[in-house]
Amino acid sequence: MKPSRIVLYIGLLAALIFSPAWAANGMLPAVTVTTNADGGQEYSLTLQVLALMTALSFLPAMVIMMTSFTRIVIVMSILRQALGLQQTPSNQVIIGITLFMTFFIMAPVFDRINQQAITPYLEEQMTFPQAIEAGKKPLMAFMLAQTRVTDLQTFVEMADIQVATPEEVPIQVLIPAFVTSELKTAFQIGFMIFVPFLIIDLVVASILMAMGMMMLSPMIVSLPFKLMLFVLVDGWNLVIGSLASSFGL
Repeated sequence: MKPSRIVLYIGLLAALIFSPAWAANGMLPAVTVTTNADGGQEYSLTLQVLALMTALSFLPAMVIMMTSFTRIVIVMSILRQALGLQQTPSNQVIIGITLFMTFFIMAPVFDRINQQAITPYLEEQMTFPQAIEAGKKPLMAFMLAQTRVTDLQTFVEMADIQVATPEEVPIQVLIPAFVTSELKTAFQIGFMIFVPFLIIDLVVASILMAMGMMMLSPMIVSLPFKLMLFVLVDGWNLVIGSLASSFGL
């Protein structure tokens, strides 16, 4: 069963539950499902609004799992750990940077969704199910471009389905493959970021041991040097720019 149809069924169930109260107040909405000439089904405005409100509950998961959010937030967390800063930048700052970077990277995808699905639906040029199908295509194209073939093949085999091209992969198979690829890419970028700071920690620790200052924590001594190095190389610009370019921008 398609996810869009499941959402619509949930909306229908909610409408049926609350319909006695609406009827008692004399404002029973039009809960109807109309069959079009081509055999498709068109749902009443009430069901569409209920389906939309139900779908909004999945919005946080969609933002995290179906956009560039995962890769960015993991790299930012690894960067903070590499610098040796436990609470700076704070979690709120990291999440804020990640959200705005996600909006920036996903802006072309959102524009295509608006042009191909939202605007035609608001202008009544397509039905609600047609708008959902049209809106999935740009998002699935973005996820396919960032998903490794090996990860996609693994989940296709696990789902036991046959597809001729990657574009035919269902969205419920594409999403876990995309998340797996994002985790691998984020850890690769994090490794490259971690190495220079690890070298500084090793050098400082060796110098302290040679001087006999074994009771002094190398992390405390190396922290100013790591911060100075990060500022001198314009680290924030490099990290954020590299993250954006990793998505093909």
